[in-house]
Amino acid sequence: MKKKVLCVIGTRPEAIKMAPVVIAFKKSSEFEVCVLATAQHRDLLDQALSLFDIKVDYDLNIMQPGQSLPELTSRLMLGVDKVLTEIKPDLVIAQGDTTTVFVTSLACFYHKIPFAHLEAGLRTHDLYSPFPEEANRVLAGNLASLHFAPTEVSKSNLLREAMDPTKIFVTGNTVIDALLVTAQKDFTLEIDIPENKRMVLVTSHRRENFGQPITNICKAILALVKKYDDIIVVFPVHPNPNIRKVVDQYLLDNARIKLVSPFDYGPFVSAMKKAYIILTDSGGVQEEAPALGKPVLVLRRDTERPEAVMEGVVKLIGTELEDIVNEASKLLDDMNEYRAMAKGASPYGDGKSSERIVDIVRSYFEQSPR
Repeated sequence: MKKKVLCVIGTRPEAIKMAPVVIAFKKSSEFEVCVLATAQHRDLLDQALSLFDIKVDYDLNIMQPGQSLPELTSRLMLGVDKVLTEIKPDLVIAQGDTTTVFVTSLACFYHKIPFAHLEAGLRTHDLYSPFPEEANRVLAGNLASLHFAPTEVSKSNLLREAMDPTKIFVTGNTVIDALLVTAQKDFTLEIDIPENKRMVLVTSHRRENFGQPITNICKAILALVKKYDDIIVVFPVHPNPNIRKVVDQYLLDNARIKLVSPFDYGPFVSAMKKAYIILTDSGGVQEEAPALGKPVLVLRRDTERPEAVMEGVVKLIGTELEDIVNEASKLLDDMNEYRAMAKGASPYGDGKSSERIVDIVRSYFEQSPR
């Protein structure tokens, strides 16, 4: 009898990293695969699912404007619980550190269904930074039956937390699976970037950067555009009003600052390929851009992805105005500084992580069938 695997996806980054896993499971005749979308991000999620031709079996459509974390959590729990009750999967897989992932792990615990945590073991070791993601991944990890750690560093984090070493597997990160396939294609950006201009790609969406940090980021962008007449800033603006309102306030109506709607994943990969440098608070970009040979300046004070920092291809710079301008200027002014970071080195995978995960799950059921 086929084992029923439920893949739970809430946001666009989750869709990108889960898509290769869903596809790999569907290629195997031993598994019946169902996909649950919580739609913690609605439009952005749909874009990514469409790119990878992932069909959703259950859609909670959970997102509402301005809802609090307690409201989101309670609505997710009721929705996920209903699906688990209906389909009774043999295993549930979710990726990362969102509220969707934490709630899914807790709902699986209540139903005594094994939960597999994709991208397990990432830690900043500060429960409130990033908030609430660090707590989400710690809590989900403590409820997981299988831990798919992307790197040895992630594995060591789990071992320090006394997780069962026989349930921890270093698989690489599935985002590289998705990236390598997508990067082979060229997508239209519909943005005019003159050949004699260097493109600076900026993204910011994290809750920790609401308020003064996003204001500083915007002021730093203005300062850089004023300082360098050969740069064009492309900023796909997250729809969250805590980001959108501030960005519009400071950056509208500047010919060399292109404020655009969030790209679909394909065009975003093309944007990363075209970029000279990237400023971001995104976790996924820290993994993806180094594989494309693009220097990444991280607009955060800490990161759960230290491997790329240790490799020298990612640098933590925080969100102080002067620090952003100074660190970006080093890369824009000094070719040696630039080349040192643009090495095309990624510690996060070889594009075969999803295949490893399917093999691990197959072995898991062979050793401990329900």
